[in-house]
Amino acid sequence: MTPRYGSPPEQNRRYRRRPGAYGVLWRDGRVLVTFQDAPCPEFQLPGGGIDPGESPLRALYREVLEETGWRIGAPRRLGAFRRFTYMPEYDLWAEKLCMIYLARPIRQIAPPSEPGHSAHWLNPRAAVDRLGNPGDAAFLAGAIRWLR
Repeated sequence: MTPRYGSPPEQNRRYRRRPGAYGVLWRDGRVLVTFQDAPCPEFQLPGGGIDPGESPLRALYREVLEETGWRIGAPRRLGAFRRFTYMPEYDLWAEKLCMIYLARPIRQIAPPSEPGHSAHWLNPRAAVDRLGNPGDAAFLAGAIRWLR
């Protein structure tokens, strides 16, 4: 069973499943995260929705590049979690199925192309405290224990 983080689903509300791929991007003792300024300003693990016909790994490479401007290498799946949330940018109540990967940022090739996103290098423990959802924070905390 895939663990759930955040609020439980609301009774009598219909949710659309929205799979996504997200990265714990670790390099030289720091993690690369994205800051999204809208609809709610928050730090996040870089990543996002998997397009129809797209594999989770292809989505991870694409989303990380869009949100941070970095190319990544050697992705390794850490696990997955679910969360139920409203996505105002899509006017959608979603059951997000978040697949989390550990990957190494290789090279920045451009600034973030995703509107409202900026890339930030943070101390891993500070990043755990600043991430906007508890699932992201839990996977990063697990990676810290594993990598140290």
